[in-house]
Amino acid sequence: MKIGKAADPNNGKASDMSALLDGIRQNNFLVIGRAGMDFFPHPPGTKTEEATEFRSGLGGSAANTAAGICIFGGKADLVTCVSDDSVGRYCLNQLDHYGVGRTHVRNVGGEFRNSLAVYETRVEQHQSVIYRNGAADFEMSIEDVEALDYTAYGALITAGTVFAAEPSRSAAFRAFELAREAGLPIIFDIDYRPYSWPSPQVAEEVLSKAGGLADMIVGNDEEFGFMAGDIAKGEQKAKSLAETSAEVVIYKMGEKGAVTYTGNDVITTGIYKVEALKPTGAGDSFMAGLMAAIAAGHDLKDAIHRGSACAAIVVGKPGCAPALPNLTELETFLKSHPGPSDA
Repeated sequence: MKIGKAADPNNGKASDMSALLDGIRQNNFLVIGRAGMDFFPHPPGTKTEEATEFRSGLGGSAANTAAGICIFGGKADLVTCVSDDSVGRYCLNQLDHYGVGRTHVRNVGGEFRNSLAVYETRVEQHQSVIYRNGAADFEMSIEDVEALDYTAYGALITAGTVFAAEPSRSAAFRAFELAREAGLPIIFDIDYRPYSWPSPQVAEEVLSKAGGLADMIVGNDEEFGFMAGDIAKGEQKAKSLAETSAEVVIYKMGEKGAVTYTGNDVITTGIYKVEALKPTGAGDSFMAGLMAAIAAGHDLKDAIHRGSACAAIVVGKPGCAPALPNLTELETFLKSHPGPSDA
């Protein structure tokens, strides 16, 4: 059981490293956030406006992360809302396909609709179009998260988009409170998507609040810079969070690798260079691979490398969820690849 912040035995932190890692090693996750539908033109390289054929797949950061965890043999239950229509039912069927628990996925009617992403399988002049008006997942309520038995899980994972609108925002913060009371570590992917938020100012305030409540935070240099109010101050923001509230903060820098802060320790890691087909899906695959590797007993640096390898695999294949690797594919990739770049 984690010690509450009020006791302050860990320099103001909500937990210690052992509690965080022990929670992840249970390999049983509560994942809060959206499930959506992805469309991508086929064959790879096709512009959306010139397409005559599209492929579909499960979308949404939280759903993709949950799917990746399940593909690696872990357990993940998703908490969200989907539209009570054919697209919502498609998402439910996709969750079933990947083995993601959906007992806590609620259907909503009316004019609320599932998110839809149309993106291309190409890097040069890549185009992504996201439809989020009246998003069904933003209807997740406090009642939804209060109905959960948090003691049945080892850790909670969520991404920043869940905080972008009400009632989902209040529900997500309530879930953080309940997870804390139950002793669950909180893993937070900043995942800043400007199109989901009413203003940058609201996003900065809310994401900073969520980051201050998390035990592990994952984000890229732009996201931490956004939280700090200046991209030049992003790395200092990441370091500050590790010193004051989080046990692990992973500061991703694209092709330059990542810097991970764990209190007074710093871990630098490179990336696995590949010929990318598209820029999408890497973050979700990284998170799934990171969680699976820690759960399997790998140390943190090795787990970050394995998460990076998962990201490299996904950007080299069409789709996001359909591109997620299993353990055999990951091990084959690691054996055949010359290794990560220098950090």
